[in-house]
Amino acid sequence: MANSSQTIKQVSSFDESEIRIDPARVLAPVDPKIYSGFLEHLGRCIYGGIVDYGNAKLTNDKGFRLDVCQALKDLDMPVVRWPGGNFVSSYHWVDGIGPKEDRPRRPELAWLGEESNVFGTDEFMEWCEYMNVEPYICLNMGTGTLDEALAWIEYCNSDRNTYYANLRRKNGREKPYNVKYWGLGNEVYGPWQVGQMSKEDYSKQAFQWAKAIRLLDPTVKLIGCGCTGFDDWDRYVTNELIKSVDYHSIHLYTCHQDYYKNVTGPAAAERGIQIAKNMFDLAKITQNAPDAPMKICFDEWNVWDPVRADGSKGAEEQYDLSDALAVASWCNVFVRQAESVGMANIAQCVNVIAPIMTSPDGLFLQTTYFPFRLFSNYMRGNSLNVHVSTPVYHGETDGNNLTLKWLKGVEPNLTLLDVSAVAKVENGQDVLYVAVVNRSETDDATTAIKVDGTVAPAGAYRWTLYHDNIRATNTFASPNEVAVTEEAVSFANGSKVAFPKHSFTLLKIALA
Repeated sequence: MANSSQTIKQVSSFDESEIRIDPARVLAPVDPKIYSGFLEHLGRCIYGGIVDYGNAKLTNDKGFRLDVCQALKDLDMPVVRWPGGNFVSSYHWVDGIGPKEDRPRRPELAWLGEESNVFGTDEFMEWCEYMNVEPYICLNMGTGTLDEALAWIEYCNSDRNTYYANLRRKNGREKPYNVKYWGLGNEVYGPWQVGQMSKEDYSKQAFQWAKAIRLLDPTVKLIGCGCTGFDDWDRYVTNELIKSVDYHSIHLYTCHQDYYKNVTGPAAAERGIQIAKNMFDLAKITQNAPDAPMKICFDEWNVWDPVRADGSKGAEEQYDLSDALAVASWCNVFVRQAESVGMANIAQCVNVIAPIMTSPDGLFLQTTYFPFRLFSNYMRGNSLNVHVSTPVYHGETDGNNLTLKWLKGVEPNLTLLDVSAVAKVENGQDVLYVAVVNRSETDDATTAIKVDGTVAPAGAYRWTLYHDNIRATNTFASPNEVAVTEEAVSFANGSKVAFPKHSFTLLKIALA
């Protein structure tokens, strides 16, 4: 059986498993922006996370946490989204500029906290420049106005002799920040959102906002507010905004205490991407917009149990090995769907459902940090259409606070070997990277890997994330309980490669 990203042959056991790769079967280039991040004013993500004012031993003169900066630099995130998230729907950006002692302290309605506004637009921009990442700002379409949005864009991007551009200069920044990515609201469809709208009202407002924004700055890229990719909201909004925006956002979280439901949940995101892509095509046809550049911006995704990590209490999740395998499966989805996904932003970067956890004295890396780092560092290049012979999971599906029981009925290929592959050139040599999640809880796999159209030399390299206990976690007391091992391995074309039960493996194969 097949879909646009891979072909699957169901086999009865891992003894018959096989991964066949043809470097000529290119799906699309992987956009590096699929390895982007997200920062929201929630819990300890900002304060005590990326900044820690007053903690001189761990920060620079800007208050940036240097240990966090290095851990995030190692993830090589091209873009970071800010300031929300639900937070943005009652955030007024002018509260967060100018002298810090004059900034108002406000009640925060999304997570029922208080916002000091000590970290605002200029601080975020300085952090992005320090980190060498591109900023992506989400606009307030809840309590905000179009005038307020235009003023924010003028403040960030204008070099004219106008009020908000001059206000930026007055605040110490002469040159524009040139922010390229701007989101038209966050989760506006949701009853939890301040300023919730119907799909009809949102589409009308977003159309007018996009028109005005492009008059002010025609160089920006706009992200329309989507839902899950498989919601009627997505159908209606893409049809109305196909000519107005560059990206359609999708949000989805997966999680379950049942191991198999947890690690197979990301397949719902793959279906959401495929359905949304078909909606784009339909809108291009019905709106006579064949050249519309619409891509998916999956700007919130992760493993998140909202009971285990309550947002109103800071959403600090303790991730185990099964969660790391789910994150690896998420990343496989984005690589396989490279034709459709132009950006993806893991939510969030620090402390809040995050791969990095801090204290006033240091940090530790959660289990989920490691697959994301390996993907971001190595799984770039051209995504390949891979053929996988593998056993298939036939059990129940579900996840997070959304009902994902439907997944079992619409996705027959919940593979136990979850695979993606890329081809690239490194130091003048053609190489393949093959990412494999063995999602079987109990069975090791010994799988033949065949590379078509070429002869692979007798050598490869592998990184493995494994622990015998699927519930193993990292903590401040045991920061290396779950870690990556790496080694050079013998490999010839057609070799059988061992993939341990409940593990993630990244394999590098050099091609002759």
